[in-house]
Amino acid sequence: MKQEYCTSTQHPKWFGLAVQALIIMSREDVGSACPSIELAKYLQSEPSLLRRILAVLAKEGFIGTREGRAGGYHLKKPAASIRLVDIYDAFRAGSQLCFGITETAGTHPLGRCMKSVLGEITKEMDESMRAVLSKYTIADIAGQLESEI
Repeated sequence: MKQEYCTSTQHPKWFGLAVQALIIMSREDVGSACPSIELAKYLQSEPSLLRRILAVLAKEGFIGTREGRAGGYHLKKPAASIRLVDIYDAFRAGSQLCFGITETAGTHPLGRCMKSVLGEITKEMDESMRAVLSKYTIADIAGQLESEI
């Protein structure tokens, strides 16, 4: 596993906030945009944190931005085409966990062996998580929440 993948400054909670923001945008009328301040209030998140998350989503092509009075963020893709695994990959949500586990092994002989074994285990964990997340889209989650909200 590449170290730059594991040492990302992005926190795993970014994934959860990104999914929630995309669900909110998926419920908006076509052509309308959600201002970041409204999204932040609804999600009870810091606006600056949410803007950093939205910037990643925009860079990855999930959302578009609109400037001006009626500005904000909107989905660029249909909600049914945005898979949770793609969001996971954009934020590398599991990276801090895998890095933390393998970095507990020292440089002594047992530690070197453990690093190898733990590396294989965390790779399997990541593959398993990606397989589960591949099954779901933003539309799937929004549909499950329809009766709840």
